[in-house]
Amino acid sequence: MNHSVNQFLDELYQRSSRHIFASLVRSLGDFDSAEEAMQDAFASAVHQWPTEGIPENPVSWLVSTGRFKAIDRIRRSAKLGELSEDIAIRIDAISSSNALKSTHPIEDDRLRLIFTCCHPAIDPAVQVPLTLREVCGLTTEEIASAFLTEPKTMAQRLVRGKAKIRDARIPVEIPEASELPARLDSVLSVIYLIFNEGYSASRGESLTRVELTTEAIRLCRLLLSLHEDSEVRGLLALMILHESRHETRTDSSGDIVLLDEQDRTRWNQELIIEGCELVEQSLRSGRFGTYTLQAAIAAVHAQAKSPTDTDWSQIVALYDVLLRITPGPIVQLNRAVALAMRDGPDSGLAVIDAILQRGELCHYTLAHSARGELLLRLGRIELAREAFQAALSLSSQASEQRFLEKKLAKLPQ
Repeated sequence: MNHSVNQFLDELYQRSSRHIFASLVRSLGDFDSAEEAMQDAFASAVHQWPTEGIPENPVSWLVSTGRFKAIDRIRRSAKLGELSEDIAIRIDAISSSNALKSTHPIEDDRLRLIFTCCHPAIDPAVQVPLTLREVCGLTTEEIASAFLTEPKTMAQRLVRGKAKIRDARIPVEIPEASELPARLDSVLSVIYLIFNEGYSASRGESLTRVELTTEAIRLCRLLLSLHEDSEVRGLLALMILHESRHETRTDSSGDIVLLDEQDRTRWNQELIIEGCELVEQSLRSGRFGTYTLQAAIAAVHAQAKSPTDTDWSQIVALYDVLLRITPGPIVQLNRAVALAMRDGPDSGLAVIDAILQRGELCHYTLAHSARGELLLRLGRIELAREAFQAALSLSSQASEQRFLEKKLAKLPQ
């Protein structure tokens, strides 16, 4: 019995801990207090559930227990002295206030907290990393990887972000519907980065983290139901078009299968149809942006019956538009790959070399891996070997490392 309860708690923590955390932040108004309260609640569950049984609604039990544990912790705190009762009353007031707002259109605490972290008063450079850490539970290393920066630098940024919220007393509150558009860009960035970390994990044994891709799609569907916007629609399209290939991206051993080698008959046609319809709706609106353009590129890939059927000219043209809207080395790298497919490897290689010579993407595994592929196609074996070795040295992802090791092993000596 105890073993099954402990296993249930482990699975519940993996599945629902960030939802519980988000609910506690809404009640307590403080990130650190919410984290402590959540840990206290799970500790109580470990002690009580083996003898008392698992409650009918375990998540609600943990949220309720965490809230009362937080109040008890504040009342016991010697540092707060006579103020402890006042603060406990304030916590009750915050909880009551949020309960009164429970009819607000944003019914999901996790999405509500994402909007809170993306408050306009918070430095835009901090909003997205802070949300990924506190709301989504990504590690500092994972976030640093997503932003192509060092973990130490990212850790300092996160500390400053939390200090800003605390010192400026930025309220943890439910945004009004009229406030949603001002925070939309940051919220979409968060959802996109959650999906990216799940779609291609920055570290670990598995290439994908299904819990993150599923959660990102769920949040985006909820956001679209709250706020009809072409870029929300575009992001949802982008994610579900990528998700349509989930089953074919790795083999039975968990090793990477490249796009051209995937079994396209196993792609999820329902998701492809839905994604293409969302892209068309967004394009027809005339108010689309980067997510819709990326989704349009994904749609071209999804609709090609075979690798040779891919319309690379259309993909390059879409990347040209995307570069005008969002110039950056990652977009340039992706365009270079498309250019190589349309005009030959020399064309793409010249662009990638220019990016690396500028000092951009030097620590980005995929830049060196793509360079190695193009050099290999040109028969420049030793340079390809160096590029794949550089990519391998930068990778922290096990399936990616195995892929690169196989590439190196197949190169002629």
